[in-house]
Amino acid sequence: MKDQKKMLMDLMEWGTADEHVRALLMTSSRANPHAFRDVFTDYDIEVFTDSLDRFLEDDTWLNRFGDRLTTVPLVPRESDGWVTRLVMYMDGTRIDFQISSTATLKEIAQLQELPPHYDLGYKVLLDKDQIVEDMVTPSNKAFQVKKPTQDEFQELVNSYWWDTTYVAKSLWRDELFFAKYMLDNVMRFNYLQRILEWSLGVQFNWEVNPNKCGRWFKRYLDSETWEKLEETYAGADIEDNWNALFNMNDLFMDLCRHVANELGFECPQEVEKNITHYLQKVHSLDPDAKEIEI
Repeated sequence: MKDQKKMLMDLMEWGTADEHVRALLMTSSRANPHAFRDVFTDYDIEVFTDSLDRFLEDDTWLNRFGDRLTTVPLVPRESDGWVTRLVMYMDGTRIDFQISSTATLKEIAQLQELPPHYDLGYKVLLDKDQIVEDMVTPSNKAFQVKKPTQDEFQELVNSYWWDTTYVAKSLWRDELFFAKYMLDNVMRFNYLQRILEWSLGVQFNWEVNPNKCGRWFKRYLDSETWEKLEETYAGADIEDNWNALFNMNDLFMDLCRHVANELGFECPQEVEKNITHYLQKVHSLDPDAKEIEI
């Protein structure tokens, strides 16, 4: 894998030599001074050109940066003025190219408020026509956790408990696939992720970015909370998934109370109490039961 200095040099040499490439910007982790980077960090490169059709007709320019392992999508196509070429090279280097016209760059450069992925950080590699020189300076704070309102908090809590019932009845029916979808997709990323983020927001005075889908949770959560989070995961065994559900509920309740106390919110404990009772009833319900008494 090429080091960053060599990779950026190759990109700038290519862009400088190609008269149709008018500007190159690097965004995302490698352009954000506060981001975590490792051997798998890719290069997010935006190419601005005066001939977008050329990039729809010919992909051979991608070979300038190494032997390709795979490219997505299979063939270049335009969508909303952008052409996407995601490339993994044989040496392990990954470059996500987003290609658009110089007119697009001029529109971006005139914005008073940057779109989130630019505000997270950008680095100008090439600007032949000095389009970017007046572009707003990034704050590097995009995607930071935002403080919820009382209504947002209560709606999240209420929706969480509603969806636990889908997990429960799916586990009772031995419908593992749907139960896992609800537990490990809907509940984990719609509700648990957000309450974890709000808890970190309280802890770090709303100046924390755990990245998308909780990628950096382990870097910020205390060891006890992380261990409780690990206990919300399970394999294929039905009883293990019941345990994971109850563990998730316990963690969710702890985090809700913490956030509510810190923000002066009311924590809707009645729904928590009632649904917990219902879940326990379903858990102990005979597999051949014809009715459930709550």
